[in-house]
Amino acid sequence: MASTHTPAHPAGPAAGTQLLDHPGPNGSEARDSAARGSDHAGAAGTAGHGDPFAPEAESSRHRLPRQTRSASPLLGVTAVAATLGATGFAAATPAAAPAVEAPDETPVALAADPGLALAARIQQQADSQRTAAEESARLQAAQEAEAKAAAKEAEAKEAEAKRAAEEAERAKAAALTLPVKDYNLSAHYGQSARYWAHLHTGLDFAADTGTAVYAVGQGTITSAGWSGAYGYRIVETLPDGTEIWYCHLSSIIKGSGEVTSGQQIGKVGATGNVTGPHLHLEVRPGGGAPVDPEPWLQQHGLNP
Repeated sequence: MASTHTPAHPAGPAAGTQLLDHPGPNGSEARDSAARGSDHAGAAGTAGHGDPFAPEAESSRHRLPRQTRSASPLLGVTAVAATLGATGFAAATPAAAPAVEAPDETPVALAADPGLALAARIQQQADSQRTAAEESARLQAAQEAEAKAAAKEAEAKEAEAKRAAEEAERAKAAALTLPVKDYNLSAHYGQSARYWAHLHTGLDFAADTGTAVYAVGQGTITSAGWSGAYGYRIVETLPDGTEIWYCHLSSIIKGSGEVTSGQQIGKVGATGNVTGPHLHLEVRPGGGAPVDPEPWLQQHGLNP
């Protein structure tokens, strides 16, 4: 008896094989249409002939229709990836460590660029030279300031020494001394005697002939020689113009020039109108009339 069964799965890819090709307006949709047509044909054949393989036909009848592939799923995946990249991936990424100031990267840069290294060395040398020059200038300025201070101090000391010398000279000039050391006062100012034509005009220091006679003060000898009744006489002029007369000398030692207080200028004698050896001393302020020598000497700190 001949079989009237029609195979539920005809040979070929159209009967029960899913075609998973690239999506497209021609390939995917055509294949999906062919698959749906095959499914309908198989169902019809099974219903008419009572195929013993009914369960397989039944499973083919209940298969869900294949969805058409398009660009939408790809876009969805791209959006999800972008979202995850912006949120999930960012959240999953560990937090960046706090910014720490990196050490000077100049050495790295200099090592990478020989030109920069050379420029840095030149700059370093220039800085060193500038620092050395500044230090040298500072030291030189300090030395100059010290030298100026020392010179100023030396000038001050020199000025002080000069001032002290001048004061000493003035003191020496102002200082007076008695004209004779070993003496006796034998006559005073204003006395009268039968052998004097006028009143006595000076102070007599009686001493042995040859006793040293000293300048009373610093001055200049303006006259020296024989002077009649005064015998040998020396006239000394002091800085203030006062004249000192040294009379009846036996000899004149200093007849001109400057003298200092206490300098020997002559010797006691008995020349002129005298009764014995003595020094007749007269004081004439401004070269005028004589004054009493005793108070004048006392005013200068001397007590004859």
